[in-house]
Amino acid sequence: MPVTIPDRLGLGVADAGNGLSARAAEARSRLVRWIVGNRAAARVPTRILTDDEIAVFRRDGFVTVPAITTAEELDTLRGAYDRLFEEARGWKDGSLFDLVDVDRGASEARSPQLLNPSRFEPLLRDILFRANALAMSRQLLGNRAALVFEHAIRKPPKIGAATAWHQDEAFYAAYTNYRAITVWMPLQDVSPENGCMLYVPGSHREPLLPHRSIGGDPRIHGLEALGVPVERAVPCPLPAGGATFHDCRTLHCAGPNLSAGPRRAYALGFGVRAPEHTLRHEHPWNAEKRTLRQERERQARGGLARLKAGAKQQIKALIR
Repeated sequence: MPVTIPDRLGLGVADAGNGLSARAAEARSRLVRWIVGNRAAARVPTRILTDDEIAVFRRDGFVTVPAITTAEELDTLRGAYDRLFEEARGWKDGSLFDLVDVDRGASEARSPQLLNPSRFEPLLRDILFRANALAMSRQLLGNRAALVFEHAIRKPPKIGAATAWHQDEAFYAAYTNYRAITVWMPLQDVSPENGCMLYVPGSHREPLLPHRSIGGDPRIHGLEALGVPVERAVPCPLPAGGATFHDCRTLHCAGPNLSAGPRRAYALGFGVRAPEHTLRHEHPWNAEKRTLRQERERQARGGLARLKAGAKQQIKALIR
């Protein structure tokens, strides 16, 4: 006897068993997702890049979009986001640190940054921002693009420090095997007053510039590029829930937060892994790093985990 897919799914398609029609096969697939409660499948992208936006990205190495999520999601994200920083999640294992200064404590950071925030707040794994950012990144990179990194920055009111000019590629560790784009979303309106992004158009087609630790101090995690053509810089103010997309080689920075409220930004990185993208050496500015963040990470890992990490690096060197 034929089985009918439940009408509550709005499908109403008969399954004949053998030789399923394409429509019936799709209905069965959707039923399975419904039964197992696949939450990720429920996040259907609601925004894609236009042809004009794609052309701007190809030409300039960055593009802005006015909205990538909803006001309702932003309200939810702000609460979760603030809790992460107020509770100093990730400080003990080095995931939370001061980007622009020597770590003196989470409460004293002038530009606190949290790596992989969804590890500490599962809510961030199932949001519209992530679904839209992935769909739009695949328009730029191809269907194999996948999430390769994420981070959150919360610049405190009045004292939030500027983010130095840099190229994301300069942060890549040896054996990184992808080229990526970053999707950067502010959780409140951003302007020059509170630290909007600035870009150098066309710099994604130019060489990777020499970098150094901020102020020449290897105890600081952040990097600053040398020889930046700042006269070409373009500021990119955005409304809350808007976004910028930029190539990993595009020169960019963000100003200080001089406003009375925190400046929150959530960034997702998407890349396509391929052997031809593999970085075969450590950048000298990264090799010299001696940060407290690194020390906290080493302590949290423990001796066995450090040995495994070292062995993994050696294997990468052989197979990539």
